[in-house]
Amino acid sequence: MPEILYTVEFPFQAKTFEAIDPHVDVASAYLPLRPAAKGCTDEIDEVDLAYMDVGYVNRQVREIDPSVVVYNHNYRHRDVDFQTEYPLVHVRHGASIGRGTVQVDVEEVFPLMDAALAPGEWWATQYRETESPLAVETVGIPEADALVDSEPPRQRRVLYAPTNTRYGQGSLCNTAEHVLDTFAGSDYHLRFRPHPHDTLEQPARSLVRKCRDRICDLPTVTFDDAWSPVESLLWADVLISDYSGTVTEWLHTGRPLLQLTDVVSETNEVPEIGTTTDELAIETVDRLYEDGHSQAERDRRDAWLDRLGIPMDGRAGRRAASVLTAIVE
Repeated sequence: MPEILYTVEFPFQAKTFEAIDPHVDVASAYLPLRPAAKGCTDEIDEVDLAYMDVGYVNRQVREIDPSVVVYNHNYRHRDVDFQTEYPLVHVRHGASIGRGTVQVDVEEVFPLMDAALAPGEWWATQYRETESPLAVETVGIPEADALVDSEPPRQRRVLYAPTNTRYGQGSLCNTAEHVLDTFAGSDYHLRFRPHPHDTLEQPARSLVRKCRDRICDLPTVTFDDAWSPVESLLWADVLISDYSGTVTEWLHTGRPLLQLTDVVSETNEVPEIGTTTDELAIETVDRLYEDGHSQAERDRRDAWLDRLGIPMDGRAGRRAASVLTAIVE
């Protein structure tokens, strides 16, 4: 039976566990909490969950009797009741900044947790300020390990990957069609990657489907519906985003970042880490591709990197695995 039990609510959340699990040296498995999460990864053994209800999840966890349960979501956290019986460790599945995800974790999830693995010191400081008796360890972003020291392709490739609309209120609904207009007929290869939630849920689903249909007629644009963004991040020369967690992963590459500030949210602000604009222009992409960031932009990015305190040495997965293994032992 597995000693480490990862719990997965949505398929795209498995990417974090896939980056940690190769470094654990005890038995492990993942428990899908929704039908869509079944079969979401071939890299970790799956626990067969016959019924997707809270009562069955509780019984299944107790039957497995793991040494530690790992969360990167807030699935029915007020309804499941196995948390009092097993050590719970939280690790973020997306290290976004500027859209209030830390506050949600701190207020709703952390009172149940025994430990939290922080992406960087910016998160760890906020975690430690909670009233929860929480053990906090800064490990980095495991799914970004593969990006460290990766070479840019220099093939005029651009990835558009904004945060989700329903929960993150990002830029997609305000910018997607203009992005396609901008790159149509250009000599860039654009990969159009909406958040997986936006392919399934309104208010963005209809727009995403419209854009996907249009992309069929754009020979230099492709639609990316993979659960994990890692391959696309390795593929791209320039990232266009907003305050998506993709941004902090992209910072591991050192490649140019263009942030769109025209977000749906009326309260969240896009943190100015890379080049920022409220309206995309191909000339801005040209400058970033040819020359990279200006000195002022590089200084601003470096200041953000210091503030965030994310270890970017390609060993985040190993550090996370070490914490989990120590709990088992």
